[in-house]
Amino acid sequence: MTAGLLGPELRWRHDASAGPRLRRSGAAGTGGAAGDVVRWLRERAEAGGFDVRRIPFAELDGWGFREGTGALAHRSGRFFSVEGLHVVSEAGPVAEWYQPVIDQPEVGILGILAKEIDGVLHFLMQAKMEPGNPGRVQLSPTVQATRSNYTRAHGGRPVRHIEHFTRPGARVLADVLQSEHGSWFLHKSNRNMIVEVGPDVEVPPHEDFRWVTLGTLGELLRMDGVVNMDARTVLACAPVEEYGPRALHADAELLSWFTGERSRHRVRARKVPLSPLPGWVREDDRVRHESGCFFDVVAVSVRAGTREVAGWSQPLVAPRGVGVAAFLVRRIGGVPHVLVQARAEGGFLDTVELGPTVQCTPGNYAHLPARARPRFLEAVLAAPPERVRYRAILSEEGGRFLDARICYTVVEADGDEAPLAAPPGYRWATPAQLTWLVRHGRYLNVQARTLLACLTTGAVRL
Repeated sequence: MTAGLLGPELRWRHDASAGPRLRRSGAAGTGGAAGDVVRWLRERAEAGGFDVRRIPFAELDGWGFREGTGALAHRSGRFFSVEGLHVVSEAGPVAEWYQPVIDQPEVGILGILAKEIDGVLHFLMQAKMEPGNPGRVQLSPTVQATRSNYTRAHGGRPVRHIEHFTRPGARVLADVLQSEHGSWFLHKSNRNMIVEVGPDVEVPPHEDFRWVTLGTLGELLRMDGVVNMDARTVLACAPVEEYGPRALHADAELLSWFTGERSRHRVRARKVPLSPLPGWVREDDRVRHESGCFFDVVAVSVRAGTREVAGWSQPLVAPRGVGVAAFLVRRIGGVPHVLVQARAEGGFLDTVELGPTVQCTPGNYAHLPARARPRFLEAVLAAPPERVRYRAILSEEGGRFLDARICYTVVEADGDEAPLAAPPGYRWATPAQLTWLVRHGRYLNVQARTLLACLTTGAVRL
C-alpha cells in the first residue's frame, strides 16, 4: 500500500534537530575568526567611500514639511515620515507627553541565510553601511531591507539574496514579526527570518558577505559596535533552547502574568501635527525638546558607493546620551534566571512588551525626583566588576537613528538587590522561557532581544 493511498505524509510539529545544530555552531567560535571579521569590516568601510554630514532641513532632497500637519515626509509618499505623537499612559512616572515619532507602516525583512559547511551551520552576514552607525559599517543580516527597498522604490540596484526570503521552498528555522523601538517608532514591525538552504544550493560569493558560525557571532557581540541591531534581533529568534530545565514560574503562569499586565495597562497614542508640537522647537537643522533631553530630529546627506543607491539625504533621530539596557540575573535552584519587566511604550502596537530589568537613558531622568528614577538602575550602575557578566556599547538601527548607543549589561544580583518575590511589573524567567516566548511576535522588545541574542550566541555565559 502506497503513502498516497494512506493520505498525506505527516511531519513532526517540532524540528528536534534545530537546537542541537545551532548549539554545535555556537561552540564553533575559536581560531581567530572574530578578528578576521573585524578586519574585513574595517576594509569594507575603507573601500566604500562613505560620507555622512549633517545638513539643514532646507537641503534635504525629496523631503519636506507638509503643509497643515508639519510632518516631515518624502514627496513620493514612500519610505517613512516623522509625525507628532500624543501619548497618555497609566504606566510610568509621566502620565502624558508629546513627541516626534517615525511612522513607517510597511513591514521590512530582516533575514539571515544559513547553510551547513563542513557539517556546521554557518550564517551569511553582510558588511553593511548605515548613515547613523558609529563607524559606518557593521555586521548585518544577509538581507536588511524595507519593502520600499526590496521593491526598488528608490530606483536603485536589487537587494542581493532577497529571493531566499520571498520565495517558498527553503527550510525555515525562524520567521516572526517583531516590534521595533516603541519609543521612536509608531507600530513598527519587521519580519525576522532565519532560512536554511541545502548544501546543493550555490550562493555566489561577494566581497560584502561572509559566512560565520554562531560562536563567532557570540565573540563579536562582546565587542563594542560590531554587530548591528538588525542582526541581533534576528539572532534572538534562533531556536537554540526551546525546552530548558525547570523554572521559578511555569510557562503558563509566566504567560498568564504577562497577559494580565498587557490587559491592565492603558496607553493611548494618537498622531498629531508635528508643527506646532507642545514642548518641541523646530530650528533650521533640528527639531529638539525645549529641555535639551530625549532626542533631536536632524537631517543628513549620504554618499555610499556599496549601497543600492549611491547617494541620498534623509531625516534621522539623534538621541541625547547613551542609554542603559540591563538584565539582573540570579541562579534560582541552580537554574539561571533573568528579571524582566512588563514595559509600556507609546509606539507599541500591543501596549506592553517584556523588556530588560532596566531600560532608560539616565540623563532623561535628571529633571525628575529621585523616586521617579527607574527601579534597579543603581544596582546596575554601581555593580562591582566581578559581578558584571557582560557589558558592551552597541548601536541601534543606523538607518533611522544617528549615533544611537546603548550600554547593554548583564549583572549578577543578590537576594537583597533582586528578591525572588519580584516587585509589581517584574518577573523572573529563564533564558529558555524567553527563547520560547520570542517565537511569537511582540512578546520581547528589541532591547530584550539584543540581550537574549547575547545569551543565544554564547556571548554571555550564565
